[in-house]
Amino acid sequence: MWNSLKNMFGPRDLTQTDYIQRTQELVQRSPLPVIWLFGKTGSGKSSIIRYLTGVDSIEVGTGYRPQTRFSSKYDFPNESEPLLRFLDTRGLGEVAYDPAEDLQQFGEETQLMVVVVRAMDHAVSEIVEALRKIRHNSPKRPVILALTALHDAYPGEQHPEVDPFGQGPFPLPDNLHQDLHRSIHLQYERFRGLFDRAVPLDLTPVEEGFEEPCFGGDRLKAAIIESLPGAYRQTLLQLNEVVAPLKDYTWKQAMPVILGTSTLAATAAAIPVPWVDIPVVMGIQTHLAYKLARIHRQRIDAQTIAHVTGGIGGRIAVRMMIREGLKFVPWVGMAANAAAAFAYTFAGGMVWNWYFTEVRAGHVPTEAELREVYRSQLQRATELWQTTRPPGPVPPQ
Repeated sequence: MWNSLKNMFGPRDLTQTDYIQRTQELVQRSPLPVIWLFGKTGSGKSSIIRYLTGVDSIEVGTGYRPQTRFSSKYDFPNESEPLLRFLDTRGLGEVAYDPAEDLQQFGEETQLMVVVVRAMDHAVSEIVEALRKIRHNSPKRPVILALTALHDAYPGEQHPEVDPFGQGPFPLPDNLHQDLHRSIHLQYERFRGLFDRAVPLDLTPVEEGFEEPCFGGDRLKAAIIESLPGAYRQTLLQLNEVVAPLKDYTWKQAMPVILGTSTLAATAAAIPVPWVDIPVVMGIQTHLAYKLARIHRQRIDAQTIAHVTGGIGGRIAVRMMIREGLKFVPWVGMAANAAAAFAYTFAGGMVWNWYFTEVRAGHVPTEAELREVYRSQLQRATELWQTTRPPGPVPPQ
């Protein structure tokens, strides 16, 4: 049935090369938040990435790809279906840094800068001068000053039991440790006019013994969400809502992949020409199943695919074909298909994720069980899309 529909309405089958090229084009069109981390080595940039994404330090370290002489790129959860992109400028304060090359390559694609400085580090003149040039080049791009390693001001002590820093743009409460108060005040003066809001925080490994290892992390996340343009903040909202409650390591790995793939499918489905995107969306969904199999270290073959998709695969294809006709109604159809592709891809990914989890536990789910999980996850996907996107058409149940 699906092959007949493709032959009737769709283009030829996509080769692997075609698929890679099309998905790379979709990544460029997706509302991908790009955060430029700017600071010295050891200032806490990797700790911020770990906190926002939940990955460990080894994954962050091996995931960087050099882009210029001074900067590297880190895509989360992966390069093919990224949810977040971080640009990390390294070596500041160690070598003569000229931001011209980074500005030429990153200047237009970054929506937010996070300048990361240890609160008690005052040898930051090179950072200030470079930031002044970057700010002059893009004065409207928001800049957050993240003041890290607060415990340097009170070694051997715990963080305050009650977080004294409010949500204001330049928090400096009177009841801080005297040295920390003085140091933060000096940093505000030193960076005056170069940042829009400040977030003092302290993200430390659990083994260092702090009762609150993510002190101020929530304030940083809130500041980033508020500072990003509306179309880009939705990714962080979705990520926080879906990933934050998870404890199982495998599910923490899988959920960002499912979200990134679903967002990519939604971008593909928003193409205004009817039917031409269906092979791409179906290819994205197929690749998702194989990626989840690798995460769970499970085999996937034709029999497994037939079993899992037996109750949902054909119905997804038919529904997508029907909804494609809505694209003849300008804007309404594009929004409807983006929402539907997101929901179908998310629900399908969750079914595969649940299936592999059950198989690892010794239980092979029946098609009836798979259909029930799919229905519940399709509803969850619909609610997730509605809570993080402007109101729009809802995919059919």
